[in-house]
Amino acid sequence: MAFTDASLVALRVFREVAERGTLTAAATALGYTQSAVSRQIAALERAAGTALLERRYDGVRLTAAGRLVLRHAAVVVDQVDAAARELAGLPEEDASTIRLGWFATAGVWLVPRALMALERSHPSITVVTREGSTPALVRALRAGTLDVALIASSPPFRPPDDETPALAVDTLVERSLRVAVPVAHSLARNDFIDIADLRGQRWIAGPGDQLVMGVWPGPDERPRVAHTARDWLAKLQLVAAGLGITTVPAALVVPEGVRVLPVRGGPAETRRVLLARLPGPVPEPVARLAAALRAAVLETE
Repeated sequence: MAFTDASLVALRVFREVAERGTLTAAATALGYTQSAVSRQIAALERAAGTALLERRYDGVRLTAAGRLVLRHAAVVVDQVDAAARELAGLPEEDASTIRLGWFATAGVWLVPRALMALERSHPSITVVTREGSTPALVRALRAGTLDVALIASSPPFRPPDDETPALAVDTLVERSLRVAVPVAHSLARNDFIDIADLRGQRWIAGPGDQLVMGVWPGPDERPRVAHTARDWLAKLQLVAAGLGITTVPAALVVPEGVRVLPVRGGPAETRRVLLARLPGPVPEPVARLAAALRAAVLETE
């Protein structure tokens, strides 16, 4: 079978696997069984005459051939979807529509401010958004299902991935990591927290995503994680209830009963918010959105 005979279903499945990072996640998103996804990928690899995915213990990774196929698969799938919309009499997706991804804490302060300002200044631009972890957003950029993404970065601030071509990345803000504590907690008595006082504390952490909020990376002990929650506001409500402490990237929106303090001692812990996209010319709507995001950052400085 030649690659020109590859099916649209196989290309769509391949794109989903590339974005989700695992066969299981892709199967769930598509409503397929994992074995059905595996068969489609195997058929596509046979047609290509080479491996498109590297199977690893933590998921899959695109090979060089896989990256090439993904670039073209994204175009094919988008074009077929556009034709289907036209045949159904649905309006075409406007070129001024931007698909923006963002990680959890960016959605609490940065995204709403920027979108409100963009709506006032350029009402013809439509932004559709979705939340995701930084690795998931990077994969979505590669798969062509996002145009631009707000992602998080921590020291030593390596590139978001090692795929080629490298993503175009712009640092919007860099801020020190802080700790959120209940106002009645002993750590809330001063204007800062000594890093030694973090030992033995009860932490409220995220499910495996240390770039959002969780345990302070400094203390050399196994952390006592009392509660695990994905939602940013849920973590802070648990803090307000006196059930533990957690890290936050900046002292911005916090509920009553929570105090956010810097930490002294140990290496500096900073976090960056990056605006990432595929390399190439920047469409005007994307440039307008980037400008709105930068302005929103300046408003909070």
